[in-house]
Amino acid sequence: MHVVPHLHRAANRLTTVRSIASRTMAALALSAALAGCMALDGLSEASPKLSGKMVAEMSRKGMKPESPVLVRIFKQESELEVWKVDKSGAYALLKTYPMCRWSGKLGPKTKIGDRQAPEGFYHVSAGQLNPNSQYYVSFNLGYPNRLESALGYTGEALMVHGACSSAGCYAMTDQGVGEIYAIVQKALSAGQGDFQVQAFPFRMTAKNMVEHRDDPNMSFWRVLKEGYDAFEVTHRPPKVSACESRYVFNKEFEGGEPADPLAACPAVTNQLEPQAMAKIEAEERKVEAAMTEAIPASTSMSAYVDGGMHPRFRALLKSEGPKKLAASISATKYPISRPEAALADPFAGR
Repeated sequence: MHVVPHLHRAANRLTTVRSIASRTMAALALSAALAGCMALDGLSEASPKLSGKMVAEMSRKGMKPESPVLVRIFKQESELEVWKVDKSGAYALLKTYPMCRWSGKLGPKTKIGDRQAPEGFYHVSAGQLNPNSQYYVSFNLGYPNRLESALGYTGEALMVHGACSSAGCYAMTDQGVGEIYAIVQKALSAGQGDFQVQAFPFRMTAKNMVEHRDDPNMSFWRVLKEGYDAFEVTHRPPKVSACESRYVFNKEFEGGEPADPLAACPAVTNQLEPQAMAKIEAEERKVEAAMTEAIPASTSMSAYVDGGMHPRFRALLKSEGPKKLAASISATKYPISRPEAALADPFAGR
């Protein structure tokens, strides 16, 4: 076949350009991987659906899209975990999501306007999902719950939502909340009445408890740890009750559930998950011993400015600036809330 010379030269140049572009893209991808950069998917205004990639990941882990779901949130680490029931019948970790922004300090939310993101145990049903949220999509945690209402805590519309702006909510970016929303919506539409959300100040290890032992919220956190440990041991959501102004886990009471969260607990008729109690009690003794033996706690952990941001997003905020980061993680054009505070990592010195 005869090829016109100038067409032949043009074809060669095109091949060379493609080769250079391919090598450049490969180099950039490798550079990003080595730098630990985050891969942010494209933004969408459509209602989120489960991607083929996520369905395949579920299948790889022995899960079905319809299987029940559970969410755990950790402020200090700025992470949200999604757990699903696998073929064993217990919950297993599906994915951990970096959190772009939460506000306030470690500790529970007690009043409207305090900028605190909630800590506690919540249950989310289909009616609490909002596909038309001002922050792309969201779900309402249900704060204040029965215990918090009885204690006089105030506030409303505390959400897990998109973007990277928080005044008491957990902001996951549009990409993150879209995937989370699709996962929980599928489970609820398949028959799960509601899913449990466990919101903690930090991963409640003995080490972290000791580091925060001088915090005025420690007595509350010791209670939260009982529920944390129950799930850690069994990988099943603990049954959550409220009496004596606190959460009570995995107990059945004479006469049914306590009617007044502030009144004395009724007589216990059954301890659920009794096989786990020995391990939970051993963890309590471990924490108690560590609290007694440890040196005075560092005050550096209290040097908050306002809330937190996952280190991955903090690196992007530092390198790209708040406007460029906001544009890359949300189509709703919400600015990064208090970006200077987000850059001032209160946990850097620990």
